[in-house]
Amino acid sequence: MSDFLLVLDEGTTSTRAILYGHDGTVRGTAQRELTQYYPAPGLVEHDADEIWAHTLACARTMVEQAGGATRIAAIGITNQRETVLAWDRRRGAPLGPAVVWQDRRTADACEAMRDAGHEAMVARKTGLVLDPYFSATKMRWMLDHCPALREAGDALAFGTVESWLVWKLTGGLHISDASNASRTMLMALDGTDWDDDLLALHGVPRAALPEIVDTAGQFGHTAPELFGAPIPICGLAGDQQAATIGQQCLMPGQVKATLGTGAFVLGCTGQSIPRSHHRLLGTVVAQIGGKRSYALEGSVFVAGSLVKWLRDQLCMVMAASETETLARSVADNGGVCILPALSGLGAPHWRADIRGHIAGLSHNTGRAHIVRAALETISHQMHDLQTAFAADGAAWRDLRIDGGMSANNWIAQDLANILDLSVERPISVETTALGAAMLAGVGCGLYAGLAEAGAMRQGTETFQPAMGEDERSARLSLWHQLLAGELARHA
Repeated sequence: MSDFLLVLDEGTTSTRAILYGHDGTVRGTAQRELTQYYPAPGLVEHDADEIWAHTLACARTMVEQAGGATRIAAIGITNQRETVLAWDRRRGAPLGPAVVWQDRRTADACEAMRDAGHEAMVARKTGLVLDPYFSATKMRWMLDHCPALREAGDALAFGTVESWLVWKLTGGLHISDASNASRTMLMALDGTDWDDDLLALHGVPRAALPEIVDTAGQFGHTAPELFGAPIPICGLAGDQQAATIGQQCLMPGQVKATLGTGAFVLGCTGQSIPRSHHRLLGTVVAQIGGKRSYALEGSVFVAGSLVKWLRDQLCMVMAASETETLARSVADNGGVCILPALSGLGAPHWRADIRGHIAGLSHNTGRAHIVRAALETISHQMHDLQTAFAADGAAWRDLRIDGGMSANNWIAQDLANILDLSVERPISVETTALGAAMLAGVGCGLYAGLAEAGAMRQGTETFQPAMGEDERSARLSLWHQLLAGELARHA
């Protein structure tokens, strides 16, 4: 058996390659930043060629560090979900920018479909809501506004990021795993292929779409010239599903939250297809041997991106790591409350039209109060999701957090305080990549299943609630007042 598992982790802001030992230890990491393009308010794009070039460069660095391709048992890929790319099958070249999951350009199209009465059918089949977040309306927009796609004719290929990477790595294999396919709004949760009714609704040609496959298995091999020898690709999953697997949230009632650019909560429902009555989402966690496991999901669009905004646009901090020190430097938020709707509001509100708002400013307001209020938005949004999950009969027993922002101890403790729950954080917060490594390990036969792959998970630390009910209620009251006011103003 080869010594390593190689994970390609395609995030929103960076590309990484991570080399894992069979015991789950990280043996090496290579990372490159991705350029963010904002051509107009609400629009977010990536360069598909840059995604591929950075992925290849990072992967080659890790293959070399491993001692060559033959030392790697399998590759696992995890990716930013819902982001859509289009390319020409003949040339393997992109036909335009990638439209990123945060992009809101199809808000009017989604509103028109809601007005036409299509949302009930979409929700019944897919577990999703009509929102620009998902892939299908992005595909339709690209077909309508990018002449190169129409000119490509039968050579047009659509895919999410893992599809693009597999195509480039293998030299032409066009597949998408069930976890990513479940986020396109083109696959029914109980369907094994693209759904005819959904394809017709969005006007997306079936022939341009990839084959839907398992999340773990023998999918294909990298082209020999890329790394000196072929490497099997054995694991594929969207980033939030991969993190759920990495956190070993495999049984009903187990809940994880990944705190990254956005914040995403998944509560496993086992093999039962989730049906939400409170505007949560149903999603596929994994499909192995054709058998699926599912989860309820709550998606928050703005988490770490709010800190990035404070850093890059307002210059309030030089680095994200400063926020914890600033939050601790003041006793409270000084009456400041932030609605972090830089990309609209996600679950359970789903309001693409709402924009960000800072309330409670006074002469006494300092930089630290605003930074602390920004960090508090994580717990406020998580509390809204906690309430919605409970109303759907899926109460949280505890919460397992991961992602870059979870390394902030102040945020971890604030979550425990506001949610009144035990919050568990793994020693290594990079559980998205770990989950992809587990899938690759299952796919190549290193592990018999995902539970056995849990042996790769390292230790954890726990944060317990330490806030009085009066303080908790006052915080949440301020948040609910701001949120209700903005929702009413845009009613």
